[in-house]
Amino acid sequence: QVQFVESGGGLVQPGGSLRLSCVVSGSIFSVYAMGWYRQAPGKQRELVAGVYRGGSTNYVNFVKGRFTISRDNAKNTMYLQMNSLKLEDSAVYYCNTYPTQRYSWGQGTQVTVSS
Repeated sequence: QVQFVESGGGLVQPGGSLRLSCVVSGSIFSVYAMGWYRQAPGKQRELVAGVYRGGSTNYVNFVKGRFTISRDNAKNTMYLQMNSLKLEDSAVYYCNTYPTQRYSWGQGTQVTVSS
């Protein structure tokens, strides 16, 4: 059974940083590209960034230059380093396969950017 466990969220001031982690159970991590997604209140879930098995990455425009996605295939873990956080980055962050979300979503991790 595939499960995603996200962690690392929290409350941070604008301009601050957080590092999110996603641990993936089940034998899929080495098979698929993985992505970070987020959902703010009242909005649809949206893609943030994706990382392919070999490490190549893809970012949406609103996080380019601020966020860095990476993966450790030996640990079945994906990361999202978020710098220069903005108020509009506040959301619940989720991980799943990329670009198609093939599995049920985990609980996500809440990121709140507030002064």
